[in-house]
Amino acid sequence: MVTDESRLRLLLYKWALKNALDHGGRAQEKPVIAKVVAEDPGAKAAMSFLLREVKAVVERVNAMSLEEIAQALSEIDPSLLTERRAREERRTLPPLPNAVKGNVVTRLPPEPSGFMHIGHALSGLLNYLYKEMYGGKLWLRFEDTDPRKVRPEYYDSYRDGYSWVGIRWDHEKNNSDDMELFYEHARRLIEEGKAYACTCDRERMRRLRAEGVECEHRSREREWHLEMWDGMLSGRFGEGEVSLRLMGDMRSANTTLRDPVIMRIVDHPHPLKGDRYHVWPTYDFAVSIEDAVCGVTHVLRTSEFALRNELQDLIRSYLGMPNPTYVEYERFEFEGTPVARREIRALIEKGVIGGWDDPRLATVAAIRRRGIVPEALREFVLRYVAMTQSRKVYSWELLHAINRRLIDGTTPRMFFVDGPALLKLRGFEPVEVELPLHPEGHMGTRKIRASGELYVRFQDLLEVGVGGVLRLKHLANVRVLEIGDGRALGEALPGPPEPGMRVVQWVPVESAVPVRVLVPGPLFGPDGAFNEESLRVVEGYAERNVLNLKRGDRVQFERFGYCVRDSDEEPVFVFTHR
Repeated sequence: MVTDESRLRLLLYKWALKNALDHGGRAQEKPVIAKVVAEDPGAKAAMSFLLREVKAVVERVNAMSLEEIAQALSEIDPSLLTERRAREERRTLPPLPNAVKGNVVTRLPPEPSGFMHIGHALSGLLNYLYKEMYGGKLWLRFEDTDPRKVRPEYYDSYRDGYSWVGIRWDHEKNNSDDMELFYEHARRLIEEGKAYACTCDRERMRRLRAEGVECEHRSREREWHLEMWDGMLSGRFGEGEVSLRLMGDMRSANTTLRDPVIMRIVDHPHPLKGDRYHVWPTYDFAVSIEDAVCGVTHVLRTSEFALRNELQDLIRSYLGMPNPTYVEYERFEFEGTPVARREIRALIEKGVIGGWDDPRLATVAAIRRRGIVPEALREFVLRYVAMTQSRKVYSWELLHAINRRLIDGTTPRMFFVDGPALLKLRGFEPVEVELPLHPEGHMGTRKIRASGELYVRFQDLLEVGVGGVLRLKHLANVRVLEIGDGRALGEALPGPPEPGMRVVQWVPVESAVPVRVLVPGPLFGPDGAFNEESLRVVEGYAERNVLNLKRGDRVQFERFGYCVRDSDEEPVFVFTHR
């Protein structure tokens, strides 16, 4: 049986609306066709028709606002809206193992050795949401026991970043505040035969650990180890001359257990402690003790730390401390965007990127500058984070879709013409028009005085062609009479816009504001090579009303995308997304 074409068009429209609503206003062709065939298997017989029609339907839907999409879907099939609302209401995190209401304690454990990035924000939200879910407590605890890496400005980066995403912590401390406690526990481990001093250099220690071979220092008498420890504290030794190692298992398949260093000499001042200490705990020793001291019940972290769980549990067992429950989740990685501090620092030092807030980066400073709102990160965690050890690289579009839905209703619309051409109009009298700041009308209006010379997109003119008719939005219909090099001549026509007519934005020449838009893209391509086109600068003209925007204000340049004003001195914007 041949499927009725008008019914198929309606199905395409319905599922394009649904797909767009689920993805922040942007429908995709393939999923739409799949849904049509799933609802009506007979549609397979008309696949050529579906493939021919779906592009126009998707383009029509993608030109609508989210409010218009939801309204249209409610008129066609309100049950799909009901299903979506019910799913959103159910959206929550999976329960934690071994969790007791009111007794859950989680932590934010940043190392202040670089600026906070999106992975820290998302993992921080995960810890915070579980703390809220169970009515527990949350620690902000700076893991700052490597003096060479720590910088004062990085502490504030995390405080500001966590606050920006809406995280409220109950307690705050620095691991460096507990140096005397670390010394006390280190001495205790020596006295109990669970730690020893070692003078092996780094290369020899690495080789013996790889071979699973004990060094001669391990079996020396306890008094020698205590004497060496006292020498470390008194300044008798320099950096690299001696370290304190845990008595682990040199033949363990888990190499982290092969007598790791737990205390070492670092001859470098600490930004908070100055030169007061020069013997510092390693990460595993400090975090093992601090998790117990803070009463942490659940350690939520990415699976890359899995091998360290056994080591940290061993340290606590030696010290008679309780172990937390570990909950692992996939690492937050986004396509083409480095989050590792060493990679970012190298790019900055080479002059490839401008700084830690470069809009191509995934630092919190960068995504704030780009116009991502904190509510989008929170929803991303609830919607996409999986408690799994697998590695997953996320598409930025997933976050953009959420952000688009959240900001659409509060973002004013304005005209910006990229790739402009000068259009001169015949038969057009200057007029002041009043345009809505938002298609729903709730944000008020703005005024533009239009004359007979306007900027429009040259590409729009070329696609309409000589003799074609386009609509200057909220202004007039225009027949294109001539097209030259960056110039065109048109004739204003009376009457309302006609169905199917191309509707374009425009800017009066006499009041046009030159605007630059920074458009960030992936820093690296699929092959890992640096993307030379990772930051494009799009130039054009905007309506004069953009001058009313302040730095940090959002705007949607119609048919271009959402942007954020980046400077009070110049009309420069950063592109957020379409």
